[in-house]
Amino acid sequence: MTPRVVILGCGFGGLFAARALRKAPLEVTVVDRTNHHLFQPLLYQVATAGLAAPAIAEPIRRALAKQKNVTVLYGEAQRVDVEERKVVLENGETLAYDRLILATGAIDSYFGHDEWRAHAPGLKTLEDAFEIRKRVLLAFEHAEREADPVKRAAWLTFVVIGAGATGVEMAGMLAEISRHTLKGEFRRFDPRNARVVLVEGMDRVLPPYTPDLSERARVQLERMGVTVWLGRRVTGIDALGVQLGGDRLEAKTVVWCAGVAASPLGATLGVPLERGGRVIVEPDLSVPGHPEIQVAGDLALLPEHEPPVPGVAPAAKQMGRHAARNIIAALAGRPTRPFRYRDYGQLATIGRSSAVAMFGRIHVWGWLAWVAWLTAHIFFL
Repeated sequence: MTPRVVILGCGFGGLFAARALRKAPLEVTVVDRTNHHLFQPLLYQVATAGLAAPAIAEPIRRALAKQKNVTVLYGEAQRVDVEERKVVLENGETLAYDRLILATGAIDSYFGHDEWRAHAPGLKTLEDAFEIRKRVLLAFEHAEREADPVKRAAWLTFVVIGAGATGVEMAGMLAEISRHTLKGEFRRFDPRNARVVLVEGMDRVLPPYTPDLSERARVQLERMGVTVWLGRRVTGIDALGVQLGGDRLEAKTVVWCAGVAASPLGATLGVPLERGGRVIVEPDLSVPGHPEIQVAGDLALLPEHEPPVPGVAPAAKQMGRHAARNIIAALAGRPTRPFRYRDYGQLATIGRSSAVAMFGRIHVWGWLAWVAWLTAHIFFL
């Protein structure tokens, strides 16, 4: 009987795992709750109307159409029955597996305040991007109709919470929109007077980057007109604005880029999880006690890997490929290999001709980093 491999999730980890199995004599089933693979690093461009959705999304079936050993299913896994080696889908249907790859990624975390979600959408899916884009564009339209300057100021205040790469890129694009894209298009106010506020609980933006690049990013943001608030904790979000301890910021548009939690599917495995819900895996990405299950991408935590594996697309790609290769090795009776992440650098764009880049000990910023970012993303798209 042909071994059955089920891959849950078709983000970078799941897609690259499936592709790595293309020549294997296996029956591969890919399950995803959307019908498209999403190039998530550019999702903020869709949210700010810089790109159309088809530019960063491809139907999963099209992406894997030439791979004859793959079946793609549109559905959502609810839990994994590790004893019966079955995946239970949302309609009660089950999928039996001989080998399983979990690559269901991460979701937004509001740190126990899920009531904030309605007022501050996150940015993980195309639906999120469409919602944010609608709110941003309608804010300018409401400002054009508003006669009261105080109320208009609230419509023209955009708050981005969280200064990781997504937050920095989002804040930079909002500044671009107000100061360049919409210039001269309104009659009752000047879009250049819009206020973009980036709020971060830590003492610098882009915490995973080195302090010098974090400072370069902050300076570039402020030159673009973004107000950067560091060391500020959000204590409340409602329809009218954001509460920061004793301070109040009136804003009609708030975007959440502050926290993530692992996919809840990991909790159904019955194995230890770290605080954020990630599965603590063995060095070869397998689940302790269940070598038939591999975990890739944001759902996996490698406690002994130094430095820690970052939650970025290149890491998910590498883990997906590695999980697939280990499955091929195990089914052939060969030993599996531990995963080692290869860091090819990190890039974050800030705005027009502004970015920061880190390639090992080489740190670049400004126009040169922006060209590197642009080249890399065009290549991957």
